[in-house]
Amino acid sequence: MISFFGSLIALIVGYIIYGTIVDRIFGVDEEQETPATKLEDGVDYIKLPWGRIFLIQFLNIAGLGPIFGAIAGALWGPVAFLWIVLGSIFAGGVHDYLSGMLSVRNDGASISEVVGEYLGEGARKFMRVFSVVLLVLVGTVFMTGPAALLAEMTGLGLNALVIIILAYYFLATILPVDKIIAKFYPVFGASLLIMAFGVGSGLVFGDYQIPEITLTNLHPESLPLWPLLFVTIACGAISGFHATQSPLMARCLGNERQGRKVFYGSMIAEGIVALIWAAAAMTFFGSTGELGSALATLGGPAGVVKEISDSMLGVTGGILAMLGVIALPISSGDTAFRSARLILADSFELEQASAKNRYKLAIPLFTVGAILSQMDFDVIWRYFAWANQTLAMVALWAGAAYLIQQDRFHWIATIPATFMTAVSISYILVAPEGFSLSSTIGTSGGVLAAVVALFLFFLKQKPQNKLEIDV
Repeated sequence: MISFFGSLIALIVGYIIYGTIVDRIFGVDEEQETPATKLEDGVDYIKLPWGRIFLIQFLNIAGLGPIFGAIAGALWGPVAFLWIVLGSIFAGGVHDYLSGMLSVRNDGASISEVVGEYLGEGARKFMRVFSVVLLVLVGTVFMTGPAALLAEMTGLGLNALVIIILAYYFLATILPVDKIIAKFYPVFGASLLIMAFGVGSGLVFGDYQIPEITLTNLHPESLPLWPLLFVTIACGAISGFHATQSPLMARCLGNERQGRKVFYGSMIAEGIVALIWAAAAMTFFGSTGELGSALATLGGPAGVVKEISDSMLGVTGGILAMLGVIALPISSGDTAFRSARLILADSFELEQASAKNRYKLAIPLFTVGAILSQMDFDVIWRYFAWANQTLAMVALWAGAAYLIQQDRFHWIATIPATFMTAVSISYILVAPEGFSLSSTIGTSGGVLAAVVALFLFFLKQKPQNKLEIDV
C-alpha cells in the first residue's frame, strides 16, 4: 500500500506547493473585476460562491471519466499511478487552471476564443470547429451510454430513453446556470467524492493488498504502454474536455484568487478519484489478467463498478454506485452541449440573454446529437479519446503562448504541451481508427512532431510585456 498512500500524499502536496507556484507565476489580481460581475446577464454570467463553483466544476470535468478511464488504465498495472499523479500535478492541473484563468481574463471567453487570442486567427477558426465537434461527441457518448444502462435496468426502450435524456439536456443547455446546474450539481459532485472515499476506505481497511508501483507492462493483451495509457486515462490526469468546461465556471467566479481552488483543485480532486478506482480495479480482482476477464464478462467498466461497489459498499452502496454511473455522465453530457452553445455564441457574437438566441443555437446542436446517437458507441468513443487529448495539447500551447508573451515562466505549460503533442500524434499514427502504423514509426513520428511544434512555438512567440514573476 506504500505506493497508493505515497501517490495520494503526492497529489495533495502537489496541490499545495505546485498549485501555488502556478498561481503566482500566472499573477492573479484580486482587485480585477471578474466577468461574473462585469457582464452579469442572469443566464451564463452569474456570481456564485467558490465552494459551489468547485463542486460544479469538479462534476463537469469528471463525470465517469476518472472511474471508467482509470479502470481501463489499470490493465497496465500500477504504473498507472505514476501517470495519474504526475499528469494531474504537472499537466492536467496546469491545463485546467490556465484555460479557466485565461477565460476569466478574456471576459469568460470560450476555449476557441482564448486559443485564437494567443495562437492566432487560424487557430481560432480551427478550434471553433474542432471544439464544437468534440463537445457534440461528448454529449452523444454521455447520452447513449446512460440510456443503454437504464434500458438494461428498467426494460424500457433504448430510443425512448435517449429522447428523455435529450430533452433534459436541452433544458439544461438553455436555462440559466443557477436553475438546474448550480442547484443540483454540487450534490452530485459531493456524491462522487463520497463514493470514491467509500471504495478507498474499503481498500485500506479490507483484506486487500494494493500492488506497488512497477514500470513493467502488465497489460494482459500486451498492448503498448506508450501512447495508449496516456490516452486511456485522460480524466484523472489531463483531458482537453476540461478546457471547454472551465469557461462555464469562469463566468461565475467572484474573485481571481479563487481560481486555484476551483480549477487546479478540481483537477487534483479528480486525480484522487482516478487513483482510488485504478487501485480498486487492479486490486479487487487479484491481477490485471483477472481484471481483463472481469471487463469482458461483467459488461465493461460499468459492471466492474457494480461488482466492486456491491462487495465494498454493500447492496445499498452498489445501487447508489450504479445510479451514479448513470447520473454522472448525464451531468457531463448536458454541460458539453451548453459549452458548445457558448462557443457558437462567441463565434457568431450572438448575445445569450435572449432565449430566442439560445434556441437558434441549441436546436441545430441537438439535431446533430440525435443523429449521432444512432451510430456505434465504440466508434464515437475512440475518436473522442484522440480528439480529447489533441484539444488538451492545443489549450496548453495557448497557455504557454500567454505566459511567454507576458515574459513569465512559460515552461510550466510548454513542457506538458510538448509532451501531449507527442502523445496525440503518436496515438493517431498507431491507433486502428487512425493510420494503424507500427509502434516504432508512431512513436518516432510523435516525438518528431513534438520537437517541430516546440521549434515553431519559439519561432513565433515573442515576449510583449515585461512583468515581474512572483514565485
